[in-house]
Amino acid sequence: MALRTLLLRALLPLLAVSWITAAPAAAPCEGFKWDVADVRAVFASEPLALAAGRARDAAPRLESGRLYALQLAPQEAVSLIAPPAKKTLADGASAGLARVRIAQAGRYRVALDVPFWIDVLAAGQSLPSLDFNGDPACSAPRKIVVYALPAGEVWLQLSGHAGETVRLSVTAAP
Repeated sequence: MALRTLLLRALLPLLAVSWITAAPAAAPCEGFKWDVADVRAVFASEPLALAAGRARDAAPRLESGRLYALQLAPQEAVSLIAPPAKKTLADGASAGLARVRIAQAGRYRVALDVPFWIDVLAAGQSLPSLDFNGDPACSAPRKIVVYALPAGEVWLQLSGHAGETVRLSVTAAP
């Protein structure tokens, strides 16, 4: 009994210190550096299922502020508008095209539930991203990229991931 008491007295402070100093794990979808409540609200809605375009003239038109589930095609079967800005997977990768009519120029968030590479193009030019945010433990969304989008037609080009579908939204940034 005395040995048990000695062991407990020796181990109890160590356990208490490790419990106090252990960093709590972030809950899924709380690892974003910005407030993403607006995007999370869109991702909580029922997505509209559409086939992503395999070519520019077959790309569906998306609306800002709505969630979509895009069915993608094998990357080699998609005529990308421009070479992806990042080298993407060749074997087994999926890709697709979509377009969004932007009524008012400004900052917009493109959000995805999986780690696809996304290029945003306007007037034939790839637009640089302004910022990136993500939480790999989250899929509602997992990744958000901010762009300064001009008014008019903007193209979304997804590539470089082995998944067959992607949930995606485009929303005005606060």
